[in-house]
Amino acid sequence: MEKNTVTIADVAYIAGLFDGEGTVDFARRKEKKRGKTYTVQRIALRIEMTDESVLNWVHATLGVGTIRKRNRSPSRKSHWKDAWIYTVRFRQALYVSKLLWPHAQVKLHKLEQIIDHYEPRAQELGDNVVDLETERQVRKFNWDVHGS
Repeated sequence: MEKNTVTIADVAYIAGLFDGEGTVDFARRKEKKRGKTYTVQRIALRIEMTDESVLNWVHATLGVGTIRKRNRSPSRKSHWKDAWIYTVRFRQALYVSKLLWPHAQVKLHKLEQIIDHYEPRAQELGDNVVDLETERQVRKFNWDVHGS
């Protein structure tokens, strides 16, 4: 699936959805392969919810990631619904992090960690990738002038 052109409104909505329903997996783990132990970086963004159509829209809008079903029934709680999980990993997580970053509130720091991991020279600019308020003003100006 190819990346689509997304509007600021779409990105802002997805950022809010991600802030409320999403998780960030940014962790170093030890894994064994062929008898050796390696330290690996696991990077993933996930949104889990019971409404599949919303996640299908997110997937189609961003053009990256995967959707899978988590079968909740039959579980110990038969009234639970099945859940759907939208996941982006590694470089795709970087792409999505850079899109969501100007609009994120709750998970802003975790998104910055992903961006800083893949683009370490951005840290030379300071603690943040760029000044958040300046970035928001530039995007608002571009939206007002160009409508995108």
